[in-house]
Amino acid sequence: MRYILLLGGNLGNVEKTMREAIRHIAQLGDVPLQSSVYESEPWGFEAKERFKNMAVELDTDLEPIALLDELQRIERQMGRSHKTVNRQYQSRSIDIDILLCEERIVDTERLTIPHKLMHVRQFALVPVAEHWSDWQHPVLHKTISELLAQLQ
Repeated sequence: MRYILLLGGNLGNVEKTMREAIRHIAQLGDVPLQSSVYESEPWGFEAKERFKNMAVELDTDLEPIALLDELQRIERQMGRSHKTVNRQYQSRSIDIDILLCEERIVDTERLTIPHKLMHVRQFALVPVAEHWSDWQHPVLHKTISELLAQLQ
């Protein structure tokens, strides 16, 4: 299966941390493409550090929930704790989200694919548009380029 993942963070040497995360992700399958690194303001909370994000394609035999488990293990292994505290986002050294998995739709308590907020997050769409602009959002039936144009 082909997945598009979003890596990001705003604490420490984020680019080095993302490179390390990609090495771990590559143990789960093939990583044929990755976007450039983009900077953005924090989304959903205030922080003095800007975020850096990049998109990565992963080809793997893992089913979505199994991939989620592996990505969360990688985050923990790299020092990541919780994504939120009292339901508030916080600064982090690494965050790995599953944005898309081909045309699949997953809607469980633990995982939603496509990512339920990707279409309103420029920091997610910009890196994805670099290589995967023609991928279609399987729920909204619009390409990544179209979703990005709507935001801008």
